Amino acid sequence: MKVIFLKDVKGKGKKGEVKEVSTGYAQNYLLKNNVAVEATPGNLSKLQGQKERQKKDAAAELAEAKELKEQVEKLTVELQAKTGEDGRLFGSITSKQIGQALEKQNKIKVDRRKMELPEPIRALGFTNVPIKLHPDVTATLKVHVTEE
Repeated sequence: MKVIFLKDVKGKGKKGEVKEVSTGYAQNYLLKNNVAVEATPGNLSKLQGQKERQKKDAAAELAEAKELKEQVEKLTVELQAKTGEDGRLFGSITSKQIGQALEKQNKIKVDRRKMELPEPIRALGFTNVPIKLHPDVTATLKVHVTEE
C-alpha cells in the first residue's frame, strides 16, 4: 500500500515522502495513529500544492533577506562608550547593544543571535560585524565606536 508520511517515522520515511509499505503496517499503525495517509490522487495533489507553497515561501524569504542585506550594508551604526587610556573601553560593546542601536537609529530590527560577533568590541574605531540574515545571505554591518 502506498502512503504519504505526515510525520517522520524512524526507519520508514520522512514527512512528505510517498512510500510503499505493507498493508497491515499501514492500516494498524500508520493510518490509525495519524502518522500517514493513503496515497490517493487527491492526497498526492494536496502534497504537491504544499511543496509548491513551501518553495514560494522560501523564495520570498530569500528575496527579503537579500533586500535587507542591501539596506544593512549601506549603514553605519554609531555607538559611544566611556574609554580609558590607549582607546580601550571600560566595558565592551555587545551584540545586544548593536541590535538596539540599529533599531533605534535606523528602524531595522535584527535578532542579536544572528550577529556573528565572536567576542564583544573592546576598542574604539570601526568594526565590521557579520549578520546571518538567511542560510545563504550574510550582510556586513559597520559599527563605529566613539568616545563618550
